[in-house]
Amino acid sequence: MSRWKTPFTWMATVIVACAPAPTDATTINVFAAASLTESLKEIAVAYEKRTGNKVVFNFGASSFLARQIEEGAPADIFFSADEARMDSLEKKGLVLKGTRKSRLSNSLVIVVALDSVLQIGSATDLTQTRVKRIALADPKTVPAGIYAKQYLEKQGLWNAVAPKVVPTDNVRAVLSAVGSGNVEAGMVYKTDAGISKKVRIACLIPSGEGPHISYPMAVVKDSRQLDAAKGFLKHLDSDEAARVFEKFGFIVRK
Repeated sequence: MSRWKTPFTWMATVIVACAPAPTDATTINVFAAASLTESLKEIAVAYEKRTGNKVVFNFGASSFLARQIEEGAPADIFFSADEARMDSLEKKGLVLKGTRKSRLSNSLVIVVALDSVLQIGSATDLTQTRVKRIALADPKTVPAGIYAKQYLEKQGLWNAVAPKVVPTDNVRAVLSAVGSGNVEAGMVYKTDAGISKKVRIACLIPSGEGPHISYPMAVVKDSRQLDAAKGFLKHLDSDEAARVFEKFGFIVRK
């Protein structure tokens, strides 16, 4: 058994983007941040129909996915929610030179359950006693949580908020915790809040105040399907894909 399979069970999170492609199709394994789930699945459906290739996704926290790639998981493309995870892979020689590009940006919002009566006018309200628990993607390892912590530190609020923080595996787990009422509030990407039917945005973090959020993508050097991986990466950089990303609320970088 290869070394990476022991600590990680990445196959449990694999999502097939579309119906089975022809038997001679090439399979492209894309490791991508959980916040990209809906947009990438939609993009892949059209791409598969056009090319006959098959796109398979492994969605999760960027930090977790990067570690899987380091351990030898068969990834062809990595689409991270932050530059640090891509930097780490690049320094280790795991990113194919000339393929890396910062494609998207995002913003942070504070969310509460859809039926919550809690009113939050700014992040300062998170320090109030009526807010007892706040869900964040793990601020030690997961990009969304790291961004949230950076913002709260910049506002001088982190020390007051930290004891209330309930860390989760990724942004989708934050939405679940907030939507179920297990926590009073959470901080997620604006794009994630937009696809949930169980939460509402209580407060938008102004773009000028929030952290610089960047989603880089690149072909993994050890890809077994380099030509196909480059082809799909090129499609992700197309105007057609940009329209899908924008539909889901991402800020597209040209």
